[in-house]
Amino acid sequence: MNDQPTTSTFAALALAPPLARAIEVLGFTGMTPVQEHALPSLLAGKDVIAQARTGSGKTVAFGLALLSRIDIDLDRVQVLVLCPTRELADQVSTEVRRLARFIPNLRVVTLCGGVPVRSQTPSLQTAPHVIVGTPGRILDHLGRATVELSGLRVLVLDEADRMLDMGFLDAITAVVDQAPKERQTLLFSATYPDEIRSLSRRLQRHPVEVTVDNVVSATDIEELFFEVESGSRSDALAALLLHYQPDSALVFCHTRNDVRDVAAELAKRGFSVLALHGELEQRERDEALLRFANQSCTVLVATDVAARGLDIKGLAAVVSWELSTDPDIHLHRIGRTGRAGHKGLALALCSPRERGRIAGLELKAGAPVNWGQLPVPDNRQPPAALMTTLIIEGGRQDKLRAGDLLGALTGDVGLPGDAVGKIDIGPRRAYVAIRTNRADVALKGLRAGKIKGKAFRVYKLGGGK
Repeated sequence: MNDQPTTSTFAALALAPPLARAIEVLGFTGMTPVQEHALPSLLAGKDVIAQARTGSGKTVAFGLALLSRIDIDLDRVQVLVLCPTRELADQVSTEVRRLARFIPNLRVVTLCGGVPVRSQTPSLQTAPHVIVGTPGRILDHLGRATVELSGLRVLVLDEADRMLDMGFLDAITAVVDQAPKERQTLLFSATYPDEIRSLSRRLQRHPVEVTVDNVVSATDIEELFFEVESGSRSDALAALLLHYQPDSALVFCHTRNDVRDVAAELAKRGFSVLALHGELEQRERDEALLRFANQSCTVLVATDVAARGLDIKGLAAVVSWELSTDPDIHLHRIGRTGRAGHKGLALALCSPRERGRIAGLELKAGAPVNWGQLPVPDNRQPPAALMTTLIIEGGRQDKLRAGDLLGALTGDVGLPGDAVGKIDIGPRRAYVAIRTNRADVALKGLRAGKIKGKAFRVYKLGGGK
């Protein structure tokens, strides 16, 4: 959810009636800082470059702006939003559709890798008003002439710094070369390295610069630093996780090798842990994120690049296995916890050779960091994951809905409602989180029964019978 709102309200913006009604229905009142500072320029049609941490409300800001520019009677692609990952593209598409709920006949299409290009072509036979997608897949469709951008009015680059980190600069440039020069260009980035400023100069015209919401309030997050020798990081990390026992913890590493090694070490010590890095197949990545989000694992180990764009609600703790060399990236890490009124926890391991990075953090924050004392190791077993994820080999193409699964589990199987967690329905498969102590009962019951009169294959995600 968004950060704490400011005193400025959406009512002051004179939004079009369908957008104003959506804002009211969604319960948005006060604007977040990025919305307050960026929306007047966004709605005025100006180019904007905005720096704001994840969860700041930027998607609502540019969503309102792009929807205000669309002519619903014109069957042309009028808005293109480029995102680094499918996860972020899906989040953006969902938010745009929520804001557009009272705009009849608006067409939003998501175009990302991970599925065959041919399967996306039918949704493009009538040009959508809004396309959200990854640069490589958009470029592929442009090459096949299934997407055409001559009518583009608004171009949005979301998480632009991450797209550059992932090597998308050439693809972005090739896509923009096929868009009209007369357009509104919006660039959102968590950090402002030189490459981002160079990209802004290339793509934007006299952009309004908005920099807000990058310093995390000390009242939201308890942040502690722990000095360790390089060879004792694994012991220190395990001791901290056992001492604080967060319901969910995101551990940041610099490299893919570190991610694999740290996750393997934690697993060996009995932690419920998954790894997230760029070498995973899309389905592996999706399922790791799903399990972490629905509490089927307690620890997710990831690189900064792999974790960017993720919006994990209720994240209890973030841990830096090693300090970032960039203070902005450090702030971006810790800004993922302590949201929506919940107290967050940020822990960082620091070897003597990283002491120089502390100075940069203290300069950025204008205050000294807080040092903690490492807890004494104990023999406690790590807590098991609260939930276990079951996979049902059926999805939207089988007309399955979340209510069908919930009804089968609480009716035929006889589970109490509070034993069933998050339900995600995909095109061909569904995922349901079940309290771990009830998972075997749920698995046996679903296998023995039927859902909507049909038997489906059911099994546990991540192993198990």
